[in-house]
Amino acid sequence: MIKYDRLWATLKEKNISQYRLIQEYGIDKAQLHRLRKNMVVKTVILSNLCRILDCRLEDIAEYAPDEEGTPASPQA
Repeated sequence: MIKYDRLWATLKEKNISQYRLIQEYGIDKAQLHRLRKNMVVKTVILSNLCRILDCRLEDIAEYAPDEEGTPASPQA
C-alpha cells in the first residue's frame, strides 16, 4: 500500500495549506480526500505536488507492505 502521511508533514514544513493547494494550484478537493484516505491517485497528481512543493516523491509518499492475508484491492 502507498501511504501519503509524509505529504501532510511536507505541506506543514513548506507552509502550504490544503486550501492554498485548492485555490492557488488547482488541486482538486476529491484528490486531497483520496490522499487523506491513502487511496489510489493518478501519478500526474503526485508529480504536480512534487513540483508545487519542490520536493521528491519520497517526501510525500511511502510504500508500506499490506498486512498478511489482506488482498490488495483496486481503488481506481
